[in-house]
Amino acid sequence: MPLNDSLFHVFRNTPFGRETFLQSLDFCHKLDLQLQVYIPRSRKFLLYLGNRALQIELTSAYLRSPSTAEEHIQELIRDDPDRVQLYTPADYSASNLPDITGDFLFMTCPRNISDLSTRISLGHIGSKVRQILFNATFPVLIPNPVFKPWDSICVMFGGSINGIKSLQLGLNISRITGLPLDMFTQAEGKSQEDYRDILEQRGMLQEADNEVREWYFFKSGPLEENLYSVPHESLVIAGTYGHKPLKGIFFGSTMEKLQSTLPNNLLLLSQHFQKHPWFNPYRSRMVS
Repeated sequence: MPLNDSLFHVFRNTPFGRETFLQSLDFCHKLDLQLQVYIPRSRKFLLYLGNRALQIELTSAYLRSPSTAEEHIQELIRDDPDRVQLYTPADYSASNLPDITGDFLFMTCPRNISDLSTRISLGHIGSKVRQILFNATFPVLIPNPVFKPWDSICVMFGGSINGIKSLQLGLNISRITGLPLDMFTQAEGKSQEDYRDILEQRGMLQEADNEVREWYFFKSGPLEENLYSVPHESLVIAGTYGHKPLKGIFFGSTMEKLQSTLPNNLLLLSQHFQKHPWFNPYRSRMVS
């Protein structure tokens, strides 16, 4: 099934849900995407991620005041009504278990979907959201709790394959939006020349030299302190190169520190992410 040029959003009819929705709308406006909005009628749905199906159980907040949900959406999209489509599941695995196929390019996911909101803070991502992040074949937008427009992009680059994919994604988002692109590297014993060699081996060194505004490169110091240099208005792109033990899903230690320290909007890639056909540098829409 071909990928749709869209972002998928599960609507939560609450004040914080409004802020998340505005973040999705801003993301779609900047990248010229359709916003597919699902208004849940039951707490559970099946989310298909490649060959995997993940059962999601939403908090009760997602079912609050269903009679006003669509009205609130229409109010929020008054200035850009054609960008939004209401998502209606075509199939059901059970009468109260709709199937949602992941044939979209992005998904917005707040820090909690299934866990009680009282247990979720800036430094904690809920268990079900972690499962989505671990299995997703598309980038997942983890928005700031309160709407915060981003005016630049910052890629977390550590030299891994997910770092390369993050940089490819960041370069193309920068080209689409015309917004500046930065890189951040915690050196971990390597020189900047070592990381430049990795980029050269991937055929990306010239692109990085030409298109990256600032490379924040730290040879020493705690990561938590160095992250202060990340521009607060940036959309931060990073890979969730974690593992899956028996009792849950955990990010790598760097990712844990990143998500618990930065208040930025995050765009996260799992190990299952492959470069989308949409991110083709030769497509005309990629030229800003």
